Amino acid sequence: MNKAITEGLVLMPPPFAAGLNLWSREDGLTGQGSYLAQSNAAYVPTDQDFGGCLELTKTLSTMKLRCFQSIPVEPGLYLRVTAKVKAMSGALPSVRIAGWAGDSSGANVGSAVQTGPSVALTTYGQIVTVTAIIGSGNRQGVDMVWGLAPVNGHFGLDLTGATGGVVRIEDIVIEDVSDVFFSVMFNWVDVRDYGAKGDGVTDDLVAFNAADNAAAGKTVLVSPGNYFLSASMTFENPVHFEGTVTMPAAAVMSMRRNFDLPSYTAAFGGELAGFKKALQALFFYTDHVELNLGGLQVEIDAPIDVAALCGLTTFAQRRVLRNGQLTAITSTAWSTATVTSVATYSTAQSARLTGVANVANVPVGAHISGTGVGREVYVKSRNISAGTLELSQPLWAAAGTRTFTFDRYKYMLDFSGFSALTKFETAEIEFIGNGLASTILLAPDGALFRVADCVINRPKDRGITSIGGGCQDLQIDRCQFISNEMGLPAQSRTTIAFNVNANDSKIRLNRCSQFAHFGVLNGTGHMFLGNHFFGGDNETAGVRKAGVVLTLPNVKTFFTGNYVDNCFIEMSNEHDDQPDFNNEYTFGGLVISGNIFTASDVAPWFRWLVITPRGTGHSLNGYTVANNAFRGVNSAIDRIEMVDTTYAVLAFNSFRNVTFENNTFNAVAQPTVSPVFVQHSQNTEADTWSVDASAYLPFGSWARNVTALVAEGAVTNTASAAQFVTPYTQVEQGAGHNLVNLKWPAPVKGIMQVTLRCDNPL
Repeated sequence: MNKAITEGLVLMPPPFAAGLNLWSREDGLTGQGSYLAQSNAAYVPTDQDFGGCLELTKTLSTMKLRCFQSIPVEPGLYLRVTAKVKAMSGALPSVRIAGWAGDSSGANVGSAVQTGPSVALTTYGQIVTVTAIIGSGNRQGVDMVWGLAPVNGHFGLDLTGATGGVVRIEDIVIEDVSDVFFSVMFNWVDVRDYGAKGDGVTDDLVAFNAADNAAAGKTVLVSPGNYFLSASMTFENPVHFEGTVTMPAAAVMSMRRNFDLPSYTAAFGGELAGFKKALQALFFYTDHVELNLGGLQVEIDAPIDVAALCGLTTFAQRRVLRNGQLTAITSTAWSTATVTSVATYSTAQSARLTGVANVANVPVGAHISGTGVGREVYVKSRNISAGTLELSQPLWAAAGTRTFTFDRYKYMLDFSGFSALTKFETAEIEFIGNGLASTILLAPDGALFRVADCVINRPKDRGITSIGGGCQDLQIDRCQFISNEMGLPAQSRTTIAFNVNANDSKIRLNRCSQFAHFGVLNGTGHMFLGNHFFGGDNETAGVRKAGVVLTLPNVKTFFTGNYVDNCFIEMSNEHDDQPDFNNEYTFGGLVISGNIFTASDVAPWFRWLVITPRGTGHSLNGYTVANNAFRGVNSAIDRIEMVDTTYAVLAFNSFRNVTFENNTFNAVAQPTVSPVFVQHSQNTEADTWSVDASAYLPFGSWARNVTALVAEGAVTNTASAAQFVTPYTQVEQGAGHNLVNLKWPAPVKGIMQVTLRCDNPL
């Protein structure tokens, strides 16, 4: 740095040849005496050593020489004043650099050190260089520390010691030497000082490494320029980019002391380029597990293939992407790739399609649709030479050779190139799909992928997609899912917030608005806690779709404290290649407790709980609905539950452990209860009382057990005499098997409180 250059400061005093009237014999202040026409001072134009110079005869014990010119001083500016002097005759004096320090009011700053080190002249004709450095800071090498108060100075020298001697003085030089103190004054090291060119062509990798090695805890400064680095670079020290860097795609830039997107944005000249290189480094960098986007928005114009970006196929260390916004912008790269192909499916290989025509054209991660294909089935992998595709789930009714459609949606973050990815997290990120792009595509295998405190905003097709087992222990916490299809009737929506193929997902405290489905889940052990998922529209007597679809019959899952709003919970076995019951787990393992269920402007046949068996022989085993609130708004809903018999019915004779209790019903015509307590009044004597509680029993099930009978008042015979007898029961009576008979020894009448169930409890 040289402020004479960078700021145009005038630091050099005039030469003696310009006139001795410019040089003061006092402090250099206006009005003080100069050396013009003084008997002890003369300008010598042709000295053999100096050329032009000033000759002085020392007449005072301290003889001053100061420039009338006011030299600016400021904090951080360090000046070196240099004078060359030689003794000509007489007594030999001592010489020192000196100056007068003035503040903004023109007063002398007495605290400033205004004289430098003294040098004695010992030999006639010997040239002695006298120097001193003046500056604001008390730093090593500063001879005259002035502090912050001075704003100008009048510089020159003092002759001290014996009088009578004659000396000659060459023109005094004042230089800006602040750069001498850079390594101390400024906490940075410039890569250009270590040979970096910054021309975009020269390989500056060696210079960068040298600067980083020299920094020793200080900041490495990448000054303006475009620097080419031929290989990976790791900064062990903080780094600040004023220039930019280009690197091969496979080369990794690791910043160990400022690992964040603002630094990478500065390094690579833009948010997108910086984000890609920072994300790449996240997978190679052991000191940091988190990439902080610094609240920046990154505009993405194409899917980011994270595995290809990183050059890895597996990764199992925790990594976190946090605090920013990823926004899809218009580009043809987001267009869905659609392929139609003929293939053969056999239940003998339930997760595979064989004989796939044009298999090389079917992309991994493609969504599969066609006759007999359940919801959310994807291509997990492919074998081009064998002509086969591995599927995320079996197909329930697609045996034989038929035509399938494969739609490869495009995702902002695509992890499908990893064969396995474990413990990756996104937190406090808003993904804005803008109806152009889907959001996150998981790896085919792995575990513990977590999405927390994020906003999935207007994805085109999908929010979070699993094409295999990469969703094991998936965690979605405190996120918002905002649909791109809000203006459409519910039945016309196709976007899905997320799907799961594996076990043990934790779906907690999320809000999802107006998707086709909030979640489609295979596997078991899922937890839904505190979510609000909404599927309504502005239609009158509107159709509603499932908020959550569970595609494995026995799910070992609970829903607690959720707000199920204008949608329903559906159990299905559409991912079973042999959907008929065959001595396996049947529908059940589901606990629904403490939830709010609401629906507005729906048809009377709307239901909040739906079971859709794809095959025959299935029943219910372990299905609890307790302590929930069901409410219709601007609707008169018949009841809360149903079996969708499009494909099959349930086997009601096998229900076990089915409980509906302690629920509240508003604008619901018929409550659903089991075990149900009913009061049967028999007004005429009969030996068989037919008790009908069928309307209360869930899913149109049978009356399978009576667990309690209590007479209210006397049971009397035809003579009105009290009868102290107990009836036996006959269950599963009537054409619908939903009545219970109370059989008495003789005709009687009275009131009986009956508790009956739709199941066998054990």
